[in-house]
Amino acid sequence: MSNRQPLLRCAVLLLVAALAGLTALQLAGPAAAQERVERKSFLQLLFGGSEPARKQAPRQPSRSSRVAKRAPSIAPPPEPVVEKLENARKILVVGDFLANRTADGLRAAFAEAPGVVIVDRANGSSGLVRDDYYNWPEEARNIVEEVQPSIIVVQIGSNDRQQLVVDGEREPVRSAKWLAEYERRTRSLIDALQVRNTPLLWIGMPAFKSPSMTTDMVAFNGVFRTQVEKSGGEFIDIWDGFVDEEGKFVFTGSDINGQQVRLRGSDGINVTEAGRRKIAFYAEKSIRRLLGDAAAAGISALDSANFPEIFMPPAPGENAAAITRTMPVAMTDPALDGGSELLGEMPATAGLVPSPRDQLVLDGILPEAPEGRVDNFAWPPADQSSE
Repeated sequence: MSNRQPLLRCAVLLLVAALAGLTALQLAGPAAAQERVERKSFLQLLFGGSEPARKQAPRQPSRSSRVAKRAPSIAPPPEPVVEKLENARKILVVGDFLANRTADGLRAAFAEAPGVVIVDRANGSSGLVRDDYYNWPEEARNIVEEVQPSIIVVQIGSNDRQQLVVDGEREPVRSAKWLAEYERRTRSLIDALQVRNTPLLWIGMPAFKSPSMTTDMVAFNGVFRTQVEKSGGEFIDIWDGFVDEEGKFVFTGSDINGQQVRLRGSDGINVTEAGRRKIAFYAEKSIRRLLGDAAAAGISALDSANFPEIFMPPAPGENAAAITRTMPVAMTDPALDGGSELLGEMPATAGLVPSPRDQLVLDGILPEAPEGRVDNFAWPPADQSSE
């Protein structure tokens, strides 16, 4: 009995120790688990998680995205290029760098006209002052004979703010002798361009950012207008299209559709694409008047009936005698539009009695107001004078 008691006591102690350890483990379990969860959560915040991410079902693309993938975007087709006719009328553009920009604008204006071709022979650095660099009167004759244009468009003067040598002396810009020599050179160029009696359209200079340059352009335009109109050409004034209401230079203004766009480059000299088109717009009206139906879009052939004879010379090799079309004359007012006969050489019988408008415009006579009207100031009034 004495031998069993130590063994029993050891067994009891072992059982108590096991129970105590199990109880301690149960008590420490939740705290340890929470510590592990908190530790993993902190690591996840720093490094994106240490546990493998749960597998998620792949997202199905929306119907619209599936349709977009099945139908790739198609680029719009390029605009068709209008093929020019073999005997298309040639518009020759000469002058300086602004003339080159104007040629671009004219190409856009007549891009859909098969009967019109723009020939750009401008020299960007040229002018009428530095004839040692490029002598326009001499070069113009050769260019006209080579191209044989139907219309000539000129724009020059941007590079001419330089001294001129007159009688062996250097003259400053816009001095009396300078202007006289500049007029002579302008006239010499006009004579060279009109060697074939080709209609001449001279586009004036626009305003520039520099006030002094703008002042010079005003003087140049005065010379151009006078000499061109003396020769029977047409001076096209574009000044108002590139200044504000006060006549000051503007970078932004209305385009040909009335929208506000950038017209000039940052240097205040060059013109943007919209500016080029706007300059061309000023000349376009005169060109279409001169070319008649030849400038229309969609025509398939050109013959002598496509353009008015009184403005347009025949194309090279074309029979001038076959051209019979003339511009119509207003039946009610033939004397005011430069003609005295109607279409078909019928005598003008209308308008023999001057109308009130004719009396006012031609003779300066204001017809008397009818009796009783508020602007009849006759005194005494008719009803009182009869009493």
